[in-house]
Amino acid sequence: MSTHFEDSKAVMVDVSHKPETARMAVAEAVVWLPPEVLAALQGGVGKGDALFVAELAGIMAAKRTSELIPLCHPLPLTSVKVTGVVTPPQVVFTATCKTTAQTGVEMEALTAAGVAALTLYDMLKAAGKGIVIRELRLLSKEGGKSGPWTAAPTSDR
Repeated sequence: MSTHFEDSKAVMVDVSHKPETARMAVAEAVVWLPPEVLAALQGGVGKGDALFVAELAGIMAAKRTSELIPLCHPLPLTSVKVTGVVTPPQVVFTATCKTTAQTGVEMEALTAAGVAALTLYDMLKAAGKGIVIRELRLLSKEGGKSGPWTAAPTSDR
């Protein structure tokens, strides 16, 4: 049962009764690059440092998550880190978000990783249209009533 609906109407969940606790979430997005796009990334693109811009966009996106996702609480983020690692033929963006709040920070981590992937696509699309954003997923979370959680490893990479 979803906690975001009352009498068939969307509501932001009331978390006022919950204590503020330290929370962390890690998410990743995988971007597959065709050979000509990978070569462009490694050789440099006219728009600038594609990985740096994508990482920065991910950080900016984490801070605006509640503006993008209607029922997501605005959170006081205490740390956001987004890293892009090139492992041909793909780039893996990992986003780690931390807060001390009454609700989790998973959506911020997912948004950061996803927007980093979208930004890389934008930075590289002139080099080829075959870029594929293959995977966006939560890797782990800590804090809150439900405790720690870690995703099962995937075998498709």
